[in-house]
Parts: sequence; C-alpha cells; structure tokens
Amino acid sequence: MMEPPVEDLLERVDSKFTLVSLAAMRGRQVNAYFNQLGAGLGSIVPPQVTSVSRKPLSIAMEEIAAGKITYSRPDPLAVASVDSAPGKGDAPAHKPDAPGADYQDDAS
Repeated sequence: MMEPPVEDLLERVDSKFTLVSLAAMRGRQVNAYFNQLGAGLGSIVPPQVTSVSRKPLSIAMEEIAAGKITYSRPDPLAVASVDSAPGKGDAPAHKPDAPGADYQDDAS
C-alpha cells in the first residue's frame, strides 16, 4: 500500500499529469541533493519533510502531501505575448547538425 495515498495527493493538484510531473521534478532535485552532499556545494534545497524512506520519489510524494511543494501555472496571455515577440520565429526549421540530418540514401 502506498503512503501517502494517491487520493490525498490528487487533492493537492489539479490532475494526475501535474502530480507525476511535480513529483518527478522534485524527486530529481532530492536525488541531486543527496548526490552533492559529499561535495559541500549546498546549492540544492534539502528534503522538506522527515521521512523514513530514502527513495527520492517517495520523499517528493510526502512533501506534496504535506503541502511543502506547490506549483503554479503560467498565465496563458503572458505566454502568448512572449511567443509573439519579435525574433521568436526567426529560428531555422531544419538543424543541420541534428542526428540523421544529412542522411542520403546511396541505393538510389
């Protein structure tokens, strides 16, 4: 049985996709925190809950259930104005250094 229950986690977010994305993102941060402990960097936020679990994803789920991790959606109007800014559509559609970009069939 999973602790915290999925039903409790879904009350904190608006969809299952948001829950998965939020937990995965925070799980990576927790994992990075544990990996950098010996290096003394201290730039990543440590786990916000006391947990008996040592798995980063379980810790992330416990943080979400405790309300320590939140999310915010960008304003669609603000995103639309940034996308329509001058210079946004100037990027080339074809990247010549992409894998397989210069592929030529020699059989023809």
